[in-house]
Amino acid sequence: MARIVVKLGSSVVAESDGTLRDAVLARVCGALADRHAAGDDVVLVTSGAIARGMRVMGLPARPTAIEDLQAASAVGQGKLYRVYDELLRERGVTSAQVLLTFFDMSARLHYLNARQTLGRLLRWRVLPVINENDTTTTDEISFGDNDFLAAQVAVLLGADELVLCTDIEGLYTANPRNDPSAELLARVEDFAILDSLAIGHETSALGSGGMRSKVVAAEMATAAGIPTTICSGIRAGALEAVLAGEEAGTRFAAHPAKYSSFKLWLKYAKPTRGTVVVDDGAVRALRGGAASLLPVGVVETRGSFDAGDAVEIVSRTGEVVAKGISTFSAAELRSVAGMKTSEVRNRLGGAADEAVHRDYLVLG
Repeated sequence: MARIVVKLGSSVVAESDGTLRDAVLARVCGALADRHAAGDDVVLVTSGAIARGMRVMGLPARPTAIEDLQAASAVGQGKLYRVYDELLRERGVTSAQVLLTFFDMSARLHYLNARQTLGRLLRWRVLPVINENDTTTTDEISFGDNDFLAAQVAVLLGADELVLCTDIEGLYTANPRNDPSAELLARVEDFAILDSLAIGHETSALGSGGMRSKVVAAEMATAAGIPTTICSGIRAGALEAVLAGEEAGTRFAAHPAKYSSFKLWLKYAKPTRGTVVVDDGAVRALRGGAASLLPVGVVETRGSFDAGDAVEIVSRTGEVVAKGISTFSAAELRSVAGMKTSEVRNRLGGAADEAVHRDYLVLG
């Protein structure tokens, strides 16, 4: 028995005008139902709620204002899930709608609750249909067309396979839409080979991801030991081939797990809002692997950020040491930089002892 997470991008779910690709969705649900019937645990992560809402409301293009995106998602979310529910039920599979946000992945209690709920659904032989809760999230903490969300779900569940379905065959040496000489990469063993490739951020008319976010999601999942494939969700037979263990699209080889799912998200996906320069003693302590960053080790704070934002931690020479979630705002950290813990408490009252706690820090 295998545990498989399949993600559908907006361009797979709907046409450019927001019309659902009914035949594609029926075929995908058929493929997932077949794996479910074979005894596999199957999870579907889907984009497309905004696209569905656009179609229902007659919007001519994907909105840009966050409140419009949230409203379109609210209109489309339930209607999109109903399509999946009906298609799966016709094939004898019970499904459940699950909406997640970044906070569900970053807060320890929420993370554990999400894992327990999804685990229970799978034990009940229910197929979870997961989407980001766009109606409450913001642009700063969104998952990027659900690519990062799919990778996080795969890590959270200890999946055996992650499949990212898009509207092209996989990862190419260049954008195949613009360069006829572009070649499909069938397998990626080392992400370093991708440095020389033009992997774009171009998105569809409906989506917010692009190939770059899929590659980052693949890097996140494979770093947790989960092989990942990017393949076409539109071409008949592509997803079916991947689920059958055959070659299709681009397959990224798994690597030994190194980080927790939260730290993978922090390392690869959460945007950095500022920089914290630390002294040599703090560099040694952090690289030792078990230390938090204390205000006494902070030399300088650059940029404007709030408590809870990600910051890059660098040495005096500018070498990147780590990335972490700041306990303080930039202004607060500047006011206590270089101070001992007792001095920080006197200055800021009930402030935390750590500038960045080790549980919310990942080495660079």
